[in-house]
Amino acid sequence: MASPPLLLLLLLFLFPSSTVAQKRNTNITLGASLTAHHADSFWSSESGHFAFGFRQSGGGDYLLAIWFNKIVEKTVVWSANRNKLVPRGSTLVLTTRNQLVLNAPGGKLVWATSFAATNQSVSYAALLDTGNFILAAADSEILWQSFDYPTDTILPSQILNLGKNLVAPYTQTNYSNGRFQLAMQSDGNLVLYTTNFPVDSISQSYWATNTVNFGFQLVFNLSGSIYLIAENKTIVATLTSNNPPTQNFYQRAVLEHDGVFRQYVYPKMGTSNSSWREAWSQVSRSIPLNICTRISNGMGSGVCGFNSYCQLGDDQRPFCTCPPGYTVFDPNDVTKSCKPTFVSQRCDASSSPETENFEFFSLENADWPQADYGYFQPVDEDWCRNECLNDCFCAVAIFGDGECWKKKFPLSFGRMDADVNRRALIKIRKDNSTLPFPNLDEKGRNKTKIIIGSVVLGSSLFLNIIFFLLTLFIGYRFSIRKPKVVQVDPLMLDVNLRAFSYEELDKATGGFREQLGSGAFATVYKGTLDSVKDNNLVAVKKLDNVVREGGEQEFKAEVSAIARTNHKNLVRLLGFCNQGEHRMLVYEFMENGSLADFLFRPSKPTWHQRTQLVLGIARGLSYLHEECNTQIIHCDIKPQNILLDDSFDARIADFGLAKLLRKDQTRTMTAIRGTKGYVAPEWFRSLPITVKVDVYSFGTLLLEMICCRKNFEQETEHEDEMILSDWAYDCMKARKLEMLIRNDEEARSDMKKVEKLVKIAIWCIQEEPSLRPSMKKVVQMLEGAVEVSAPPDPSSFISSIS
Repeated sequence: MASPPLLLLLLLFLFPSSTVAQKRNTNITLGASLTAHHADSFWSSESGHFAFGFRQSGGGDYLLAIWFNKIVEKTVVWSANRNKLVPRGSTLVLTTRNQLVLNAPGGKLVWATSFAATNQSVSYAALLDTGNFILAAADSEILWQSFDYPTDTILPSQILNLGKNLVAPYTQTNYSNGRFQLAMQSDGNLVLYTTNFPVDSISQSYWATNTVNFGFQLVFNLSGSIYLIAENKTIVATLTSNNPPTQNFYQRAVLEHDGVFRQYVYPKMGTSNSSWREAWSQVSRSIPLNICTRISNGMGSGVCGFNSYCQLGDDQRPFCTCPPGYTVFDPNDVTKSCKPTFVSQRCDASSSPETENFEFFSLENADWPQADYGYFQPVDEDWCRNECLNDCFCAVAIFGDGECWKKKFPLSFGRMDADVNRRALIKIRKDNSTLPFPNLDEKGRNKTKIIIGSVVLGSSLFLNIIFFLLTLFIGYRFSIRKPKVVQVDPLMLDVNLRAFSYEELDKATGGFREQLGSGAFATVYKGTLDSVKDNNLVAVKKLDNVVREGGEQEFKAEVSAIARTNHKNLVRLLGFCNQGEHRMLVYEFMENGSLADFLFRPSKPTWHQRTQLVLGIARGLSYLHEECNTQIIHCDIKPQNILLDDSFDARIADFGLAKLLRKDQTRTMTAIRGTKGYVAPEWFRSLPITVKVDVYSFGTLLLEMICCRKNFEQETEHEDEMILSDWAYDCMKARKLEMLIRNDEEARSDMKKVEKLVKIAIWCIQEEPSLRPSMKKVVQMLEGAVEVSAPPDPSSFISSIS
């Protein structure tokens, strides 16, 4: 643990005494003030690297803060009033009474500096080029400094002394105190805690340096290293080291809203495209490495809210997800728990336990470690399911290695991770199951009759006359304002859908204001319909008013086909409008957008998420091809047409290009449809089109999901990687599949599954349609029921007959 001989000299050089201010900085004189207004009002450090003043929040109020001022992001590193923002017109004044004072309009005190009694008085203030704001005496002795009162961030040259702590913000944009603390304890231990939110008292520790009786200060030096030193200045624990020099990079270390302590760097000579990136470290990239599994007990809900679970993305950042059958309590704050979208199982001794109305959804590698109230072993999974099903208090059963745990509401500390070797069995109400109304006993019915009769008989003649006249008036007004009757297309009389008028959908979408997307035939808008159960958000697909070739056929095909489908991996059609020139379709709203947005964003979905999505898409296509009364060829399978519901499950959307087949048909001829890159070769050869065109598109999509990249990318490390399907086959043939996932550690640890999925994808993109498997067989291969043999070169069959 001893430091090198020169360490003391180095520390003294890097950390000059904090009792002397650097006079070269621009001083702020007594009486100087700032006022919160529309533009940022601030004082700058001498170099201009930092600013101190008012920053306007998204809600319009102001935060008194210090921020990096020469970068686009204007990142806040300290704030005075994080828990109580002030309105426009608030003032900050350096008073002659030795204080920096923040007042709201009208003079109400919001915040002020304070320091121990001294013979010295404040002579001036200054924002140093280190990001430290100071109040200094005439001899430059520092009487107060922001470095002594950190919020969530420490900067190079800053020290966290005994008894000091960092408090995480509530969210990335809400700077108020959050749910985590990093404490430099008086016993010398540096500890990360959850808090008893909304109060700031600490709850449960989830990481520590274990330096009790050794630790003295947490130091962030000018070389970019962060370490814990003893009172004799020797290093007792290193958090990060060997980072880029502070001469060329801005640096900060922050306890973020997700409870992880991270260090960031930003190039001082950066461009407008520069951004903060995590600093490289010999010890760790973040503390702790996996926040989801680290926090597992104590009070509260864990990293995510109650009834939610946490998992790490490819960027190793946690994100919260509601399990199937649940939705977020507050869409603007995913940490505020999830709520069931169904009526819970009845616990009524006089009635049946409704076991026939509930089913289970399995989540692999998932668990809620708390909320146990029943434990059994050794048992099998079926026994565990039945035990939970027959217990009205049981919300979830956890099964693994012959052990079964019953969980009750609220579920807490949820996580999904490869190291969690358990399966969560989520009990949800079946879609077609409703909670019956309780039966009134005879006494209750008689009582109701008596009440109704009393009201009727007790009404005065005058009130009855008034009621009669009022009814006539309302009827008359209704008759003269009666809306146009929506004429239902005769072809759709057998479709169990709601027929909407144009006026209803115009109102629901606010005049078709918020566009979700557009295609060749239509534009999709976000809308709200009170008549829709549960979530009243809908997606309204508006076909072009001018009838184009195929437009009418597309509309009729979608309505007649989708209305008859019923599968959890398909988007549900709720209604339609076929009024005059207006033709629209009303779908359930998918709040998590498309697979394209999820797959190709910088923060990619995990390997586990991708494999589950692949299986869901395959099951949906298999249903369309083989289980519908009218066989459906989608004809345009691509990431943009796969939507994600509130549980991030895949839902196939957009049947606008579907070609319908009767049960006695096996193929059809039609014009080229689909999207470049996903179109099967037979489209270009004037060959009959079968369901195998969807299999081809699925194979391309599968490769994209394996590699988290698009099928064609012009800017690649090597020229032979531009076309993903060709490159994937070459990698498989050369036994170098790890090249496809070289930046995905989770997938690299599961190479057996990677190989299986690549083989399935190559089988699907065979240029000869007869060589492609059916989607039913694809599902069986994905589930492990059918072995996957080595596929041939996708173009070998065509080449052999050319």
